[in-house]
Amino acid sequence: MDLFWVALGGALGSVARYQVTLWTASYSRAVPWGTIGINVVGSFVIGLLAALLLPSAGRASPEWVRLLLMTGVCGGFTTFSAFSLQTLDLLRDGAMGPALANVGLSVALCLAFVWAGYVAGARL
Repeated sequence: MDLFWVALGGALGSVARYQVTLWTASYSRAVPWGTIGINVVGSFVIGLLAALLLPSAGRASPEWVRLLLMTGVCGGFTTFSAFSLQTLDLLRDGAMGPALANVGLSVALCLAFVWAGYVAGARL
């Protein structure tokens, strides 16, 4: 049954990621803003869920809820593999500035937003 919850959440997260990618594709090809945005939002959401659902936060939820939302939806939605490939493509194309911007923005914003999500969840 655990695989069902991960698969269901993964499908929902993947469809959401695809929709965001389509929506942001027209904005810029120099820096993959869709991927950066997805990783930032995903970082906030997983931080929020960690604060709300994990036993270490003192608010344990059923395992299936964590599998559905954290492993499934967040895992399907965030795009670290796409981030890595897009960064490599930028570097191979000689676009050092956009590649560094992609790495710097993604890491800094995702760390900030996972913290913000956790803080928000801890206060709920």
